[in-house]
Amino acid sequence: MTIHFLNCFTCSARIPSNWRSGALCLLVETNDGLVLVDTGPGADDYLHKTAIVRAFRVITKVPLNPEQAALRQVVRLGYSPQDVRHIVLTHMHFDHCGGLPDFPHASVHVHAREYEAFQGPPRRWTDLAYVRRHIAHKPRFVLYRDLGERWFDFSAIRLPFEPEMWLIPLFGHTRGQCGVAVNTNPGWLFHVADAAAMELDESVPPWMVRLVLGPHADRLRHFRDAHPEVRMTTGHMWLESFPANPLQAGQVA
Repeated sequence: MTIHFLNCFTCSARIPSNWRSGALCLLVETNDGLVLVDTGPGADDYLHKTAIVRAFRVITKVPLNPEQAALRQVVRLGYSPQDVRHIVLTHMHFDHCGGLPDFPHASVHVHAREYEAFQGPPRRWTDLAYVRRHIAHKPRFVLYRDLGERWFDFSAIRLPFEPEMWLIPLFGHTRGQCGVAVNTNPGWLFHVADAAAMELDESVPPWMVRLVLGPHADRLRHFRDAHPEVRMTTGHMWLESFPANPLQAGQVA
């Protein structure tokens, strides 16, 4: 089993200028083909910029390199786009689900609350990052709701793949934002997506984290400290954190 770490959207702060980050997507080899956890913006988003992408380019440094599209990275890794059988979404903001049209045959797994938030009228300012054209091709959605299961001390929903994978509700950044846990045997990878700032960096002001990302950062930090066998990643990572090589099972570092 291999997990590839893909930077699918470089987006760096103007102030402070040393905040240089990329959007982390995971490409996981499973018993049912490749599973892509989040997609980043799609190939079309890099060519025909949505309003939210244009807004991001005003307030942040976004080079918009089309080679960062997940589709192109999957092909460079030697796979066919059709090998991506499933997409698991942490949430449906443009920088996490924009690549859905690039994998039209993939089943899309997402929490039902997130799908409903995407389809419904905006209720909060973060809903402005939903872009309806990203599901215009009418993908097959597989929706999940909480069933009372647990992963460690988190509410969790088992996903139908091997290696063992769980959807972890971490509502706040969006109404249905979730993390994803993957059993790397030994150890776990816990991708908390946009429930915490870059790699839970404590230099990011707490008020900013609460306003933009939700209430989970302290709990996640305590969990990380209590469970060194679990590697935690976030939806946006410092650029220097992206490895040159894929993460091999049993080599969580």
